[in-house]
Amino acid sequence: MTAQNSAIAPGREAVSTPRAGTVAALLGVASFSLSAPATVWATQGMGPWTATGVRGLLAGVLAIALLAGLRVPWPRREDLRGLLVVTGGCVIGFPLLSALALQTATTAHTAVVTGLLPIATASAAALLTRRSLSWRFWAAAVTGAAAVLVFTLTRHHGAVSIADLYLVAALVACALGYAEGGRLAAHLPGWHVIAWAVVLALPVSLAITLIAVPREPIDLNPISIVGLAYIAGISQLGGFVVWYRGMGIIGVAKASQLQLAQPLLTLVWSVLLMGEHLPVAAPITAVVVLLCIVVTQRSR
Repeated sequence: MTAQNSAIAPGREAVSTPRAGTVAALLGVASFSLSAPATVWATQGMGPWTATGVRGLLAGVLAIALLAGLRVPWPRREDLRGLLVVTGGCVIGFPLLSALALQTATTAHTAVVTGLLPIATASAAALLTRRSLSWRFWAAAVTGAAAVLVFTLTRHHGAVSIADLYLVAALVACALGYAEGGRLAAHLPGWHVIAWAVVLALPVSLAITLIAVPREPIDLNPISIVGLAYIAGISQLGGFVVWYRGMGIIGVAKASQLQLAQPLLTLVWSVLLMGEHLPVAAPITAVVVLLCIVVTQRSR
């Protein structure tokens, strides 16, 4: 057994059953559902660019300590491309774009729009694996997209806001990162995937931090520190550990189905933790989107 395989085997054996994979993916979904409120908290004490850079730095330093402490070998050359996709999509792209969107959009609004993430992830996975999808899948995907479009246009009196554009770009970036990370987690431990991704992102995270800190106001308070700690330790690292582990075991499609709970959970957090008013259209749209995604997951 090679050094690389010996490092993989223990992690794979620890969670080799479908039930364990489902539990791991559900823990990831629960972790990500709090990311939007935590991002709002963090940006109460710093700008969105600063929050993105610092969260990446903190997660990267923690990942280096874990990788070095456990003597994890360098990733294989053939895995570097996939890791860079995860880096660009999940470590840099989605955190920054969603933080920018949350400057003007509520967490409830963000939760509904990002309800399309399961469809986007399944579509990205299909493109990466070159598997065809049935007409039922695409019919449900279009219906879900239409529901979200109606919701966003209604909220903004027929206009698409800059926050919505940020969210669409964030969805694309995150979907590619999820799909590629799930593919890598089929032969790498889930925590290796995200750990190497945040390490590869360190130069970009450092550059963003150095540029943003002098240009954005910083007024740290306890709630902003809690938010920053969450998005760095859980949203950027810990949540991905269990999420990618679950995807590696049960597959991208089945794991995406478990994302159905994420928008609704975020809507709940937006009311309980943020004191936001929940628009009547938000839960209705979320339910429509979830039903459409159920159809996509049950289609061939």
